[in-house]
Amino acid sequence: MMRLSPIAVFTYNRLLHTQQTIESLKKNELAVDSELFVFSDGPRTEADKITVQAIREYLKTIEGFKNITVIARDINLGLAKSIIDGVSEIVNKYGRVIVLEDDMLTSPYFLRFMNDALEFYENEGKVISIHGYLYPVKTELPETFFLKGADCWGWATWKRGWDLFEQSGQKLLDELKARSLTRRFDFNTSYDYTKMLEAQVKGQNDSWAIRWYASAFLKDKLTLYPGTSLIFNTGIDASGTHCNAVDIYDTKISRGRINIAKISLEEDARALEAIGSYFRSSKTSLGRAVANRINKILNRCR
Repeated sequence: MMRLSPIAVFTYNRLLHTQQTIESLKKNELAVDSELFVFSDGPRTEADKITVQAIREYLKTIEGFKNITVIARDINLGLAKSIIDGVSEIVNKYGRVIVLEDDMLTSPYFLRFMNDALEFYENEGKVISIHGYLYPVKTELPETFFLKGADCWGWATWKRGWDLFEQSGQKLLDELKARSLTRRFDFNTSYDYTKMLEAQVKGQNDSWAIRWYASAFLKDKLTLYPGTSLIFNTGIDASGTHCNAVDIYDTKISRGRINIAKISLEEDARALEAIGSYFRSSKTSLGRAVANRINKILNRCR
């Protein structure tokens, strides 16, 4: 019998988004047999106390999972520290974890895909994580494929994978430059990930995700993706502290099961090109000024 991974959901002050995330997760076929851990960050300001408390009252009412544990922080850790600490806590205890933030709607087959893949690749050291979101690319991609690095919108990993996470953005940036890897790190210059990492080092953003991506990338690790997205991100809608509304990341959620089968343990060149083309076309269609604004948004949202 398959050992189901615990699920970690991270929330702060968006009640509606949290409710939508939990309700969609409950519709997954494996939800009733899964353990759910919800990390509720503490209020940053006096004004946030009311919304944080409202979310915690809602969390007391959740049903539909095997077991539900709410970790209510007394202080505000911020998104990066909250996720880093929470993921570390779960993988150190259970050996694996499925991770969602409070603005991610899941396909009913999201948990099935994550758990099947976690089982299938558990002992494959080349694979660092599993990812549920796929950009709305125009190219039809395989049912599953690999990309180098790691990602952050609905993902899963094992302790052996998370142990490779490097918290020092400076160390990561120095190595990328020393090895002349910044061009490839930027999806062949289609997206400014290096600038995002540089901004993190300067304290201009607090992105844990850019460090997760860089950590995996520099270790030459792979992440498994679905050919159709299992995640819809509702968070880039002006509701976040630093976010304005954009829709270029909107994608259709898969309503079918995605099968895990043996594929070549190498980056899929077609998928890499498709996503790079998507990034480039997004910049062109939106215009440079809007694209730059979106990059600034994602420095905080991702």
